[in-house]
Amino acid sequence: MKPLKSIRVIEMGTYITGPAAAMQLADLGADVIKVERPGEGDPFRAFKGGLYSPHFQTYNRNKRSIALDTRNKDDLAVFQALIKNADVFIQNFRPGVAEKVGAGEEALHAINPRLIYCAISGFGTSGPARDRPTYDTVAQAASGFLRLVTPPEKPRVIGPALADAVTGHYAATGILAALVERGVTGKGRRLDISMLEAMSHFNLDSFTHFYSEGEVMGPLSRPVVSQSYTFECADGKWIAFHLSSPPKFWEGLLEATEKTELATDPRFAERLERIKHQDDLIDILTPVFRTRPRDEWCARLETAEVPYSPAYDSNEALEDPQAKHLQIAVTVPHATMGQFTTVRAPYSFDGEAERGIIPPPMLDEHGASIRAELGL
Repeated sequence: MKPLKSIRVIEMGTYITGPAAAMQLADLGADVIKVERPGEGDPFRAFKGGLYSPHFQTYNRNKRSIALDTRNKDDLAVFQALIKNADVFIQNFRPGVAEKVGAGEEALHAINPRLIYCAISGFGTSGPARDRPTYDTVAQAASGFLRLVTPPEKPRVIGPALADAVTGHYAATGILAALVERGVTGKGRRLDISMLEAMSHFNLDSFTHFYSEGEVMGPLSRPVVSQSYTFECADGKWIAFHLSSPPKFWEGLLEATEKTELATDPRFAERLERIKHQDDLIDILTPVFRTRPRDEWCARLETAEVPYSPAYDSNEALEDPQAKHLQIAVTVPHATMGQFTTVRAPYSFDGEAERGIIPPPMLDEHGASIRAELGL
């Protein structure tokens, strides 16, 4: 199940965006060679000390590592030999840095005109913000997305590095499109993608509402309209459900909670009224859900055919019977850790998922073998 097994990717990425894009391709079978600085490697390696942090592990499975300092003549020759037969090159330096380390587009296309050259930046390659340093929170904020996920009370940044991962995903999509085109034209491409542009596209719903209706969405705009809820249960565990617009889901909720009298309450009798009075409904249902444990609420909501799920923490989610049935968590042997467990790629081709995972590489783990392949 490796549709990209004939594709070689050279990644000179750090932190998340570049490594995430390369990992997307690696998960689809591409041979990804990660070029890292000798002695220290990708800075994400040392995010919690050492050279193998969980942050690094997240975005670097299915890759090989070689340590090269391209400012060194001999190492630059190895790097150029890699580029000569590569299909894709990925970097996420600030504009101008790649050229300083011998990895600029002009230099690499002179070696390999068929190369798909992907440059990921924070704010783009031109304009007044071009040289501003950018991380996940900055891109979320600049694109208007951060305000949609900022708690109304006690505002603070919450959640995972979404902008980084989203940008990597968009980059991988653009690379695949360029590879398809190259199959017709035989020519390489330069692909530029910025975190600002990626997150702005990801935030498309918010901009559509503004341009079409003049509505500036906030953190509660979507969950109010979609009638989405999460409640704590008697055992301290949480549950979530999403009623959307079909009346049957609202009716099923009333049946499951034994609150059928709310059907005639003028605040809740119609969907638009429920949208207006969501806070009132939350106040009514909060003590109701605290009367029973989560498993019992799950059974009740399922019987009533309400779209629901336990609101899991990471230590629970992949132990759910459906997640176990799909074998989402994959464990493979690791040379030093004993075992490495991760989440497999979500694709199934012809009914089969790829469960063969290669653990993230140790720094320069494959340096000697890669040099041997190159005849160096």
